[in-house]
Amino acid sequence: MTTPIASDAGRLTSLRVHAADNVRVALKDLAAGSQIDDSGHTLRLVEPIRHKHKFALADLAEGDSVIMYGVTVGRATRPIAAGAAITTENTAHSTASSTPQARRGEWQAPDVSAFEGLTFDGYQRADGSVGTANVWLVVPLVFCENRNIEVLRQCVADALGEDPYRDYKQMARKLLHGDDAKAAPQAAAERLFPNVDGVRFLTHTLGCGGTDDDAQALCQLLAGYICHPNVAGATVLSLGCQKAQIDMIKNAVASRDPQGLRPVHYLEQQASLSEEALIREALTTIFDGLAEANRTPRTPAPLSALTLGAECGGSDGFSGLSANPLVGAVMDRLVALGGSGMLSEFPELCGVEHELVARCSDDAVAERFQDLMSAYQRHASRVGADFSMNPSPGNIRDGLITDAMKSAGAAKKGGDSPIVDVLDYTEPRTRAGLSLLCSPGNDVESTTALAGSGANLILFTTGLGTPTGNPVTPVMKIASNSELATRMSDVIDFDAGPIIRGEAQIDELADELLRLCIDTASGRYQPRAVQLAQYDFIPWKRGVSL
Repeated sequence: MTTPIASDAGRLTSLRVHAADNVRVALKDLAAGSQIDDSGHTLRLVEPIRHKHKFALADLAEGDSVIMYGVTVGRATRPIAAGAAITTENTAHSTASSTPQARRGEWQAPDVSAFEGLTFDGYQRADGSVGTANVWLVVPLVFCENRNIEVLRQCVADALGEDPYRDYKQMARKLLHGDDAKAAPQAAAERLFPNVDGVRFLTHTLGCGGTDDDAQALCQLLAGYICHPNVAGATVLSLGCQKAQIDMIKNAVASRDPQGLRPVHYLEQQASLSEEALIREALTTIFDGLAEANRTPRTPAPLSALTLGAECGGSDGFSGLSANPLVGAVMDRLVALGGSGMLSEFPELCGVEHELVARCSDDAVAERFQDLMSAYQRHASRVGADFSMNPSPGNIRDGLITDAMKSAGAAKKGGDSPIVDVLDYTEPRTRAGLSLLCSPGNDVESTTALAGSGANLILFTTGLGTPTGNPVTPVMKIASNSELATRMSDVIDFDAGPIIRGEAQIDELADELLRLCIDTASGRYQPRAVQLAQYDFIPWKRGVSL
């Protein structure tokens, strides 16, 4: 009987990510008995290994470290034989400080000569920022106004003939009434405001009943949205008696827009003559705002005006090998061109803190990162939680066994450039270059935070698939594997799968993805999440969310 060899006509079927690793990743399903060549040493698998999962390269005793990406990502909870799978049954979350691979001041910027002098077509704001979209925002100060927000959303969509759910509504009519169902109203023949990307309506569950800090955090987050480069102006609805008062949001907006350059209208229902009067006044501010916003066309802007937010969700065992380092390479290119990036999800940086500290531009930045990480971990432990609880069942099923393993791959989204700043939740980005942003790992809470701190374009990596988007910032989805990119083509914008198959190099695809970012920022490409009107917004209630 012939022993199966870990080779597919020359195709690489497993990978050791870093020379110091004591595990390899299966790039395809591998049968028990398969022979693996690891740097000239032949290893025989003692059990089947599913693609995306890891297997030990040497016998591991109980308590031994499991190393991947050159860092500790777990510890063996019982002996693991060479050629055996790394699983939740034999491995637990563990981290350990080690000599960092990065060193302050030694970053080698990538070659960006092909992009020098290029521009994108953006919306120039009076404060000097540049938007990649042009929207009018309608927000509630308290959950009591959510119903009025929904009334306004439906009324505006009907008036503009731009209902994003028109086709689904017709589908529902046909399912209920058959082919004789009355057709949905047709879209307007031409857009009334061609320079505007639409009206975005936020809803949330906060604004009252929480702590003073909750109300302040909500107002700071909403101010970040109102003053976002992609937002032309806003209509704010207040009930009147809630904890998040109009004066609080006004102060938060003024801290970001001290000259009052952004038009903002504040309406209070308890001071209004009636609900009808409130809705009429709100609609008037929206339509007047659209007319004003329409006077701002897209014009050329330097790539340095772009701020990329990096996010991951529905990650798999390939995310840290393909999609995440691909986004990191794009981040590095943009930073080299004078632009900015933000890496969030602090629970998913657990285990690689020493690497990130080594990349901080100075001691003050490093200390702030350590302080925020420690405070987050302490708060989690007080309520019986821990970062080790972060991997979801889907993450584990697809090869991300521990939080540290997930973190080591997730951090790759931040590339290798120096970290110039560390932001707490809701703080705006003010320095060019890469910043870290304190947020939970929850996909929508973190994406919401990235936009609130000023990201005008978000790159979202996924291995399992997710439709997540954002109301004001275009979100582009990058698949870690081609099977996902094909199966969920309606939500995926870019396929990093060729990296896994060895058909393309990260640098090659990074140039291609950066060009797609420029097209998206210019309005020439519309991401799938925007096409699907996937406008997710969930504020982080400053408790424990991993």
